[in-house]
Amino acid sequence: MTSKPDTIKVSASHKEEISANRADLFVTVKGSSLVSGDQALKKAKEVSQLVEALVSFGLSPEAIQLQGVHIETSTGALLKSSSATYRLKVKCEKLDALAEILDIISTQKNATLERLNWKYNEDEARERGLLTALEAAKSKADKVAKSLGVKISGVYDLIENAFDEEAPYPYLAMQAAPAKRSLGITPSEPSLGMDIQHSKTVTVSVEVWYRVSEFQA
Repeated sequence: MTSKPDTIKVSASHKEEISANRADLFVTVKGSSLVSGDQALKKAKEVSQLVEALVSFGLSPEAIQLQGVHIETSTGALLKSSSATYRLKVKCEKLDALAEILDIISTQKNATLERLNWKYNEDEARERGLLTALEAAKSKADKVAKSLGVKISGVYDLIENAFDEEAPYPYLAMQAAPAKRSLGITPSEPSLGMDIQHSKTVTVSVEVWYRVSEFQA
């Protein structure tokens, strides 16, 4: 077996706080009739009202997706007149529009915002963190090697770890406000009392074993 060469091990880490740049909103809509498939977005009255409002605001139709339909029936028979709960995902690609989207949902009588998932460009943050941590590890290794009287000749092993620490976000089940906006009047503030910005901390750590020249006895 090949014996392990002389090495020194150093650790380094980098933390960076990043802000969400988009979000997915999960909404349920209680409908008075049953429509299956994507046709529900157009033919289920309560769902189509929400979709039309969002599209009129400027959201693309592709940003609104039907994820499921739940039916409750006491007879076991499925009828077109059966009431249903529709689960929608609304993609908000620009957080500047989030307040208005929340307000549109809040003014829909049968709509409930269940939860909101924040989205980030964490891959870019992790790459920056890795490079920064590696630079710090190399600088530390140079100082350690100099103090020990040896020279670094290469890298023997490397372990990278990444961890995202996101502040807890409360579960949402916010029923639409009963008050309706007047036609043609846009309120200056959203109806929902909630945060419309979010951030998390991305931590990247490395452990590096550097090959060094033989230690002097």
